[in-house]
This record gives sequence, structure tokens and C-alpha cells, in this order.
Amino acid sequence: MADPWLTIIGIGEDGLAGLSEASRKALHEAETVFGGERHLALAGVGDRGRPWPVPFDANVVLSCRDRPTVVLASGDPFWHGAGASLAEKLGGDEWITYPGPSTFSLAAGRLGWRLESVACLGLHAAPFERLVPHLARDARVICLMRDSRAVGDLARWLTARGWGASLLWTLAALGGPREIVDQHRADLFADDRDEKLIAVALLARGGQGLPRSSGLPDNLFVHDGQITKRPVRALALSALAPRPGERLWDIGAGSGSISIEWALCGGLASAVEAREDRTENIRKNAAAFGLAHRVTVVTGKAPEVLAGLNAPDAVFVGGGLDGALFDAVWSRLTPGTRLVAHSVTLETEALLGELHQRHGGELMRVEIAHAAPLGRYRSWEAARPVVQWSAVR
Repeated sequence: MADPWLTIIGIGEDGLAGLSEASRKALHEAETVFGGERHLALAGVGDRGRPWPVPFDANVVLSCRDRPTVVLASGDPFWHGAGASLAEKLGGDEWITYPGPSTFSLAAGRLGWRLESVACLGLHAAPFERLVPHLARDARVICLMRDSRAVGDLARWLTARGWGASLLWTLAALGGPREIVDQHRADLFADDRDEKLIAVALLARGGQGLPRSSGLPDNLFVHDGQITKRPVRALALSALAPRPGERLWDIGAGSGSISIEWALCGGLASAVEAREDRTENIRKNAAAFGLAHRVTVVTGKAPEVLAGLNAPDAVFVGGGLDGALFDAVWSRLTPGTRLVAHSVTLETEALLGELHQRHGGELMRVEIAHAAPLGRYRSWEAARPVVQWSAVR
């Protein structure tokens, strides 16, 4: 890193006093300094300062290539900041960074929280539903927020979902002389201060979080009856073996319940569904679970729509598999890709038997019955048997 032209600096509310000597030297030598208006004022760069364009555009920085340039960001530029967006467009010898304490670190330090046990989210440009997978009894979350009005909206959102007893800390101007930290209860929040808050810390209380096991209750999903039922879904997910960062093709997704639970495990899903009314249900479910950024809804019939999708690590076919669809899917899979298919019809069951004989894997027949009223008594009410074939390409 002989002579990088770009320096990315994390600046706090204490301004120049909190910067290292190297950061101040880079600021002094820079021809152009980019940042938010607050950052530029804290650094006192005068007419060399250029406020960020809205929306953010890294190309305005790249236009200064090979001339001494500084980018200012809050705290750690590589944690919900501009750092990574710039670095991915540059060579490693073009930039250097001097990060400051992140907002999350400052907030945890003020509250005495173990940062490694805290979920850190950026809700300044994301829906509150991103909190859903993190909400559990006594869960601790630190969120970057847009402004004080958004905090009131968050308090109402939490209260409406049964988390009104949660404690909220509003944290403004952390690390500087104007620092303010206030504690509130979500269902009693009535702060109408018109100042720009940096963060909110949340200690979740009063509600009930999502179960962590596979097979969530069916009533958590919007559906028209076309849903892989809870016990069968648990079997499917066990065979699919989701891992963080992996991608699923969910073919014939119905309500998207398989895709949702896959994404809750940290993966990405392409939910393929031919009926538009059902794709709307998938979108509603993905939004309600805070997973719209992880579940891509693909409207159309397989195999035609598969050509435009990124290669999967696993594929689930919940019904409707035939020889032509299998051949089209199997031929697109790279070695090591997992495939799980279900059947409730005799015809597809026969096909799965043939595929098991040809490609190996595991073939399983599952029969489930639920207790139901029968006159004054109870009896077993059997569901249709499900045949599951799972194999690795």
C-alpha cells in the first residue's frame, strides 16, 4: 500500500480531537473531502468538502481517482457505512482506512452490554420486520435509526406485536459533548424531540419469538391451503440441510413456507410459483418475517424460468414432478447439489422409485394421522401419505 489516493476515515461526535495523527494528516493533504454535512462540519474542511449525493453514488468519489481524497463516515466505515461500497470498486493499493469506534460499540459501552451477544442492525433504510428473526425473550438489539420519528414508529410496531414491555434506549450524539442516552418502555414511548438520533438499543420483553426448530406453525403463513404442512415441512428441511449463505430453488413454492424457513437459517431462496395470487402470498410472508431481501419470488413455470436463476446448493420440488422437469433440473445442477422431492400421487411416487433406483439417495414414505372428533369420541384422521426422495447430484 505504497501511496493510496483515497483515505476512508471514521469520525465521531468529538470531531478532529478523536482522530489519529494519520487521519488528520490525510485530511490536511486532501484536495477533496466527501461526507455527510455533519461529518464535514465536524472535520472543519471548509470549501474542500463535498456532501454525499442522495442517493449515494460511489462514482463521485471514483471521479477523483489518483488525487488525494478523503471520505468521512460515522464511526467504523465498514459497518453499515460507505467503506465496503467503495473498496469493492478499487484495487487494494488505492485506499487505506482509519476506522473509529462504531455506533454499536459506543452504544454497547454506554449500556454495559456484551457486544458479541447483541444483534446489530441497520434500520435507517430497512423495514422494522428485519427485527422479527431476532426478537426473543431478553434479546438485545442495537439498531441504527433514521430519526426520532422513526423511533416512535418502532415503539408502536413493537407494541402491536406484543413486545410493548420492551425497554428502549435512545442514544444521540454518542461520543461527543452533546451525548444523550434516555430509557423508555416501548408501549409508553412518547418522545417527540425533533433531533436526529443515531441509534436505539432494545431489550426485548413481553412477546414470543419465533421457534428455532424446523416446521413453524402453519398459521404463521398466509396461504390458500397450498402449503407444505408443518410436520412434512420439518422433514423436507431436515433433508435439504440448510446452511448460511446457500441458495435454494423452491419449485412450486405455493405459500413459500419452505423458502421462508430456509432463509431463517441464513440462506437465500428463489421461490418459483406459476400462480400470481400465490406469488403475492409468498411476498407477504417474506415481508412479514423480515426476509424480503433473502427470498426472491419468481413468477412462472419450471423449467422455463430456471435458466435465469443463479445456481442452487439445494432444490425442493414439493409436487408436480415429472420426467421432463426432473431432467431439466438435474442437468442444471453442479456436483454436490442436494435435491429433495415430495409426492402424494401414485404416478409421481412411481417416478421417485425409478429415480431412487437410478441415482441412489434415500427414499422414504411417511404416513401421518391427527386425532379428530368421531361422535362422542376421538379417532385418527389420516393425511395422504407423502413419499420423499432425497439425493445428491
